[in-house]
Amino acid sequence: MNAPHVVPRVSRRGDSLGTENAFVVLAEVNDLVRQGRDIVSFCIGQPDFPTPTNIQDAAIAAIRGGKHGYTPSAGIDPLRAAAAADMGRRRGLDISPEEVVVAAGAKPFIAYAIASVTDYGVGDEVIYPVPGFPIYESQIIANGAVPVPVHLRESRDFAFDPHELETQITEKTRLLILNSPHNPTGGSLKRGDLEAIADILRMHPMLWVFADEIYSRLLYDGEFVSLASLPGMRERTIISDGASKTWAMTGWRVGYIANKTLAPVFTRWITNTESCASQISQWAAVEAITGPQDAADAMRRSFLERRNLIVGLLNQVPGIDCKTPGGAFYAWPNVTEACKRTHCADSEEFRKRLLYEAGVAVLADIHFGRRVAGDGQHIRFSYAASPQAITEGVARIDAFVRKGGGQGK
Repeated sequence: MNAPHVVPRVSRRGDSLGTENAFVVLAEVNDLVRQGRDIVSFCIGQPDFPTPTNIQDAAIAAIRGGKHGYTPSAGIDPLRAAAAADMGRRRGLDISPEEVVVAAGAKPFIAYAIASVTDYGVGDEVIYPVPGFPIYESQIIANGAVPVPVHLRESRDFAFDPHELETQITEKTRLLILNSPHNPTGGSLKRGDLEAIADILRMHPMLWVFADEIYSRLLYDGEFVSLASLPGMRERTIISDGASKTWAMTGWRVGYIANKTLAPVFTRWITNTESCASQISQWAAVEAITGPQDAADAMRRSFLERRNLIVGLLNQVPGIDCKTPGGAFYAWPNVTEACKRTHCADSEEFRKRLLYEAGVAVLADIHFGRRVAGDGQHIRFSYAASPQAITEGVARIDAFVRKGGGQGK
């Protein structure tokens, strides 16, 4: 008699692990496209440009040159040196290569940082922005820490309220996550915001900061300022950056951090997990950082033009109010009135109906944490899409809303 097929259980940690809903919606989009549907997609946050040719050529040269094996877990020396010089130059800091660690993308450092400064299941707290990149909360929970949201409010152009941040810090707080320019709102922390945050942190010297600055080159209004550049903040700030957004290298998977104290810890995490980032991608990233910046500058100019285009078009749609985002390539319009006009209960129903009835893919605010009380309903656009797609997509939304939720195509 054959024994019954029994599948072992999944751990509570594995079962509760969150996800990044941009990829979930992208799967929905791809399924509809396979069915022959015409979908304009704004759901995935990656440049729609090819990786610049000089970077591709550097990767090919690495392949032909036999750069096929493992590298040191912290990364190849030329990349660590290039990243240190580049991060330091743009932040007004003297960063040494020994402080820099390279991984397969910047995303793993979120988990490594949380695991390195909190202990599992003892009540250690991590403060993170809401709305915010969903992997923050997911990894806080997976690493056995306590997620403590601090809200980014529309009335403050999606910056922290320093008073609210101060009230959230307790003796259990171990880490503060900052993201500027910000996903999903496109907001950015100005020098005054960061100085207020630094003033608070100086009263809590045992608190680490994870500065997610992956969009630091994609700031359109004002100067880029890093918390690490303010007095007393350098040693306790983990500066996180990478190649994905600046040089259209999302699939190459190259990210890096700088922090003298934690660099050896992060290196051990990489040894335990991914061993090292792809050597080929690392040599490509050296060229990205040190080579000509014409293509990166052109992409930035294009994103700025697209930002202005999508904000202008969205603000012409009845019931939609879109602030002008200062950086990254995201728009975060308020759609509270548009939901009412189309008889949608909330932004998630609005999002689904836009996809299935109007043929437009966006993300809803609940994909980035619980809605901020009193701020209404929002959706996120990634305007890393062609001007033609932006014009067509917003036109479909406009038709959908003006018809009160009728067929928008």
